Amino acid sequence: MPPTTSPFSVINTTRGTTLATHADLADNFWTRFVGLMFRRRLDAGRGLYLERSASIHAFFMFFRFDAVFLDRDDRVTKVVHAMRPWTIAFGGRGAKHVLELPAGVARETGTEPGDELGYGPAE
Repeated sequence: MPPTTSPFSVINTTRGTTLATHADLADNFWTRFVGLMFRRRLDAGRGLYLERSASIHAFFMFFRFDAVFLDRDDRVTKVVHAMRPWTIAFGGRGAKHVLELPAGVARETGTEPGDELGYGPAE
């Protein structure tokens, strides 16, 4: 699990790569529901970790983003690359959380199912 306060960094410990240097935590109904809606972009180095979200929507979003679905141990179950606005994605079997990142980050870092994520202080 990520730190209980925002912001924090997210590291793919399997590959030794940084996914986000400044991620925020969405840990209640309202912050998970709003997520990235109505934003114009997600800046490089940023991310949003949605606790207890095995599926997400991109309604009212204006940009593409990567969705990295995670199990209870923060192991990647599925990656949706450059998810389009106005779509829905499901994490599949075992998904409990999702990390939303700028489009391209998952591919650039080689993040794929089975990878484990870790967390640290924001940079």
